[in-house]
Amino acid sequence: MKLPAHLHLETHGIPYEARSFPPETEKGAANVAHALGFSERQAVKTLIFRVVDTGECALVMLGGDQNAISGNLKRALGSRNIQMAPPEVVKEVTGYVIGSIPAFGWQPVGFRSFLEATLMNEPVLGTGAGQWGEEIMITPENLVKASNAIVVNLTVREA
Repeated sequence: MKLPAHLHLETHGIPYEARSFPPETEKGAANVAHALGFSERQAVKTLIFRVVDTGECALVMLGGDQNAISGNLKRALGSRNIQMAPPEVVKEVTGYVIGSIPAFGWQPVGFRSFLEATLMNEPVLGTGAGQWGEEIMITPENLVKASNAIVVNLTVREA
């Protein structure tokens, strides 16, 4: 089955491995990682944040076991007034429902995407393919290439 995320990678000549897991798997990065046999850190969460003042939305990618430090996220987005985008905004902006947002292939020109810097140390990452039960395994470097992501520290508290 070729989904738009697969076609995006193929069009851009970016290597990946398509993997499937049982669609009845409970939602969540940890459950996907367990079903496919890789670490929770390698299961990329794709979160949409909104800058309240401007309405700009941005994609934030973290490992399944990570949470962004508020100050780091606000610095990256350039605003102190940010929030997780509500489900209806996520669907409108990405074309996908929460839980199945691919990391690439849907962003318009100028849309900002951020990848947590520590994920660059992983040999391979898993990201949703846009349909629950389908995962894309990809190297961090190729994820950055596919998503045009800005690699930034979102999870390590700076001294």
